[in-house]
Amino acid sequence: MGTVQNRTAYSGGEGSAQEDLDARLTVELASVVSAARRRATRDGDRQVDTAHLLHGLLEWDPAVREAFDGGPQVARLLGYLVQRSIGYGLQWHGTVEDSGSVPVVAEGSVPGWSPAAAAAMDGALDRAHARYATRAGCLDLLAALVDDPESRAVEVLRRASVDTARLAARLDGEPRSVRD
Repeated sequence: MGTVQNRTAYSGGEGSAQEDLDARLTVELASVVSAARRRATRDGDRQVDTAHLLHGLLEWDPAVREAFDGGPQVARLLGYLVQRSIGYGLQWHGTVEDSGSVPVVAEGSVPGWSPAAAAAMDGALDRAHARYATRAGCLDLLAALVDDPESRAVEVLRRASVDTARLAARLDGEPRSVRD
C-alpha cells in the first residue's frame, strides 16, 4: 500500500526512511518539515500537526506567502500562529489532530505526526507525482493542507479570514514552479 509506505517515512528518525522522504521533497519543503518538527517539540506538542506545517510554510517560502491576498493576510496568519505557540490553541495541546478526513488507525500511523499532517504530506507527494515532478514542493503541501476542511491549518486560515475555497482554486490553477 503506497500511502502507508509514504507515511512511515515521516518518523523523523535516523536512517533510510528519513533519507527516502528527503529525496522526495524540495530543499525548501524539507526545511519546512524540519521547522515544523522543531516547533512541535518546542511547543510541547506530541505530534507535528497541520498548523505546525502551515507555520513553517509561511516562514520559509516566499511563493507560499504570494499565494495569499497580500501582506496583511500573511501577517494576520502569522499572528494567529504565533499566538497559538504562546497560548492560542491550548485546547489542542495533548490531543491528536484528527480531522475525520482520514481514519485514525494504529497500523500505518506515523509516529510524531498527526493523521491529518501525514495525510497532507501524502497529498503533497501525490500532487507532485500528478504533475510528473520528482519532488514535492511547498505549494504542493499548501494545496494539500487546504484540501482538508477540518484540519487545524484550515481552522487557522479561517480565523484569519482566508477564503480557503478561493485559495484552493488559485493553487489548482497556477502552475507550480518547483525545482526538481
